Amino acid sequence: MEKLIAVIGPTAVGKTKVSIELAKKLNTEIISGDSMLVYKDMNIGTAKPSSDERSNITHHLIDILEPQADFSVVDFTALASQHITNINQKGVIPILAGGTGLYVKALLEGYQFNPTPSDEKLRIQLDDLAKKHGNQYLHDRLAAVSPDTAARLHPNDLRRIIRALEIYYLSGETVSQNKLMEQHILLYDAVVIGLTMERKLLYERINQRVDLMMSQGLVYEVEKLLNSGIPANCQAMQGIGYKEIVKYLQKEIDLATAISSIKQATRNFAKRQLTWYRKMPYIIWFDVKNFDTTNEMMETIYKEIAGKRNLRIESLR
Repeated sequence: MEKLIAVIGPTAVGKTKVSIELAKKLNTEIISGDSMLVYKDMNIGTAKPSSDERSNITHHLIDILEPQADFSVVDFTALASQHITNINQKGVIPILAGGTGLYVKALLEGYQFNPTPSDEKLRIQLDDLAKKHGNQYLHDRLAAVSPDTAARLHPNDLRRIIRALEIYYLSGETVSQNKLMEQHILLYDAVVIGLTMERKLLYERINQRVDLMMSQGLVYEVEKLLNSGIPANCQAMQGIGYKEIVKYLQKEIDLATAISSIKQATRNFAKRQLTWYRKMPYIIWFDVKNFDTTNEMMETIYKEIAGKRNLRIESLR
């Protein structure tokens, strides 16, 4: 069975730093598990690891697509699984870093997704319903036929809501009801590290991160993308931080409202992530605030991994 180390947790908890430190310690490579990091030229709003952070460590599934391209959990699991195989063949254990709960769970547990083809006429009908009654109307429809799917999708994630309804209406099945593993049995020989912290502190971190994004030039980043011809309604531009700034640039809301909306949406996202991760009983949790220093936390995490992988334990200090 192929080996894997995963570092997961809510947004802004510090997964990037932990993943990079582990990769250095284990002399291995990182596979991003984030649905937004795949897009080129979308750096600030995605909190993408910097060039300096990525230096000397090979990162996969970052900057592989143009912003107007679609990317799905099916695409992710296919690409990530191939990287896991390739890295294992080099004799090292890859690190899956973050980020999107469905993506990570689907990869670890071997979800087999419904092959139902698309029906353009049905999609148009569903899209028209959303335009007439609002996105929440379609989300409520989905909740009635597939509560689990609706629970993990935001009401504004219209593209995925329409696809889930399309699958149900065409086949009578839900998006991922057929899984290779039904009892949380992992597809990989994996150690899954979860980072968490008290919610109030996490929300403070999120607010600070959004302020940092603004100071780094998020408005300019979004404006540049739009000016380059990236459609405002494409999948990537529906990401948190991007859609709010688009509304500001299109003069639908003022900047203060946009910033407040980004902070609220990100806090809600973190809450959904934590809810999603509770469905993954194999996670080994570490509360970031239980450690006085990053080195102390890293040493504890490494010892946990080493104990399960028979790795040589050395002090990180």
